[in-house]
Amino acid sequence: MQKLYVNHTSAGTRHRDNIQRLMHSIRQAVVIDVGRLELIIAAFIAQGHVLLEDVPGIGKTLVAKALARSLHASFKRVQCTPDLLPGDITGSAIYNQREQRFEFIKGPIFANIVLVDEINRASPRTQSSLLESMAEGQVTSDGFTYALPLPFFLIATQNPIEMAGTFPLPEAQLDRFLVALSLGYPEYDDEVTILEREEHDDPLAQLEPVLELDDIAALQESARAVTVARVLKEYIVQLASETRTHNDVIVGLSPRGGVALQRCAQALALVRGRQFVTPDDIKQAAPAVVAHRLLTRDRRPESAREIVASILRRVAVPVE
Repeated sequence: MQKLYVNHTSAGTRHRDNIQRLMHSIRQAVVIDVGRLELIIAAFIAQGHVLLEDVPGIGKTLVAKALARSLHASFKRVQCTPDLLPGDITGSAIYNQREQRFEFIKGPIFANIVLVDEINRASPRTQSSLLESMAEGQVTSDGFTYALPLPFFLIATQNPIEMAGTFPLPEAQLDRFLVALSLGYPEYDDEVTILEREEHDDPLAQLEPVLELDDIAALQESARAVTVARVLKEYIVQLASETRTHNDVIVGLSPRGGVALQRCAQALALVRGRQFVTPDDIKQAAPAVVAHRLLTRDRRPESAREIVASILRRVAVPVE
């Protein structure tokens, strides 16, 4: 039987210090569970995007700002409203009177890290303008294609869909997010820590960049080299198959969703200092990668997460 783990010098060890520096910097400004922060960093390293869903005031926007402040990278923020137009995000052609021609003026999407705040307050038409950028790293306008800067990472926040003035994201849009998370309310002691940090100063103001773009590029390249044993690939396929036959699921995990789960597990292994994936990496990543890709009968996010949790308990974990 194929071994799950390969005994060799881990390339991930060489990047561990950079990852720890990044996580430490973010946690100087944000009180956040380590497991959730690992998933956000893993999504970034896996060249994916993150959706944070929760009630206002939990710290969703603060996470994105702290990540941006911790890197020598360009950062733009888009505040979504119902009257926001696609061109307000991607940019548009403006006629230059002096040159007698149209010039494309780049929108805020042209940055290394883009925060799309309250994405589900934008209209469906505006939401759809992000699809090409998130999937292909480019913007097409008037027949011309413009590449986005690398690395490109979009982190979006959204309020619960039952709140007034929101437009639910369609399945195609949700599928563009590698990871979807709910931060939840902080623990008692953590909330006291938040008050202490905010008493006199803005925690964000104290952050300084700790990594360069070249460091991020190296991490992203190393993540793709992380080993996934065949038995773990089969484990991912088994999990996907279970979602497709579950009685409470209308549309299960697609093959592209399985690839997303593998990519996130690879990056998560690197975050944890390894160059090989373990079953725990897959189990840790699965709820955040799979749940928002399922179409359940009652359409509740909580239902999807419960289904994923039940499948993880039911499917046998590979052993050496």
